[in-house]
Amino acid sequence: MIGASVKQVSKVSMVEVRPAHARRHAGLATTALGLIVAAGLMAAASSTLAQTAVEPAAAPSQDTAPLVDAPQVRDPGLAAYDPLEGFNRASFGVSMGLDRAVIGPIAHGYTAVTPKPVRNRVSSVIYNLGEPSTALNDVLQGHPKRFGVTTSRFVINSTIGLLGLFDVAAGMGLQGHGADFGQTFGRYGVKPGPYLYVPVMGPLSFREGVGRALDFATDPVGIIGGGYKSTFGATRLGVGVVDVRARADGAFRALDDSVDPYVTARSAYGQYRESFLREATGEVQALPDFDDAPSTSPEVPPSVPAPGAGEPQ
Repeated sequence: MIGASVKQVSKVSMVEVRPAHARRHAGLATTALGLIVAAGLMAAASSTLAQTAVEPAAAPSQDTAPLVDAPQVRDPGLAAYDPLEGFNRASFGVSMGLDRAVIGPIAHGYTAVTPKPVRNRVSSVIYNLGEPSTALNDVLQGHPKRFGVTTSRFVINSTIGLLGLFDVAAGMGLQGHGADFGQTFGRYGVKPGPYLYVPVMGPLSFREGVGRALDFATDPVGIIGGGYKSTFGATRLGVGVVDVRARADGAFRALDDSVDPYVTARSAYGQYRESFLREATGEVQALPDFDDAPSTSPEVPPSVPAPGAGEPQ
């Protein structure tokens, strides 16, 4: 499932709920909540998409502390600490049913009538609107260089790039990256806690759930735009959900084809978040040196590319 895409998912997957809102906002709030349910599906799909590009995780080495304090198991799909699996499976089933009935058909229709170049521009605008939130977390994580890159990207792409329609900054060597409060907490040693699949928010750990709420509450663009009760906020949310669902269609097909879609989504989400945390802590996975000659040792089996690797077009 999806790293960068997953980042976009996490930025559109929360809605503020307050019991004392005026009646005139009730209809819009209900609509936004329904869209957020779909956003949870996007997180699962993004994680599944990331899974297709990752080899099964090896057992952690003795000098590597596990991200979750739970009994170690060999099956990477069961590696998540999931004490509420019964509830989580039911929530996952509800969310996937909603996708098959509503969100999936809408995304397929959007893909059918919208040329790919236009869809790419939509994705670029949505990503650009999330850059200020990324910059905030760059500061909190103590990454001044990353903050400078993110801020420069937002300024350049919002002006020269025509409100984010074009990623001009990338052509100038300023590559984008993701950051959120869940990652920030992890950087400072907060453990993920139990895995949850929440109908409204999708796959989460306790740490990511708290982080996602803070992502929503502190999103600079959301605050300036009036939140998801405003026309701008509701439009941003709805378009974001459809955009991510359309790009993650291959991941949904992978879920349908898997033996246990729930385990596949859970495993991929855990692997994605672990990789995302490494970006903040500076840890890197050991990768082969492709400049060296391939090993001919029979003790090292050749790697087999995962089917469907890469982001669906």
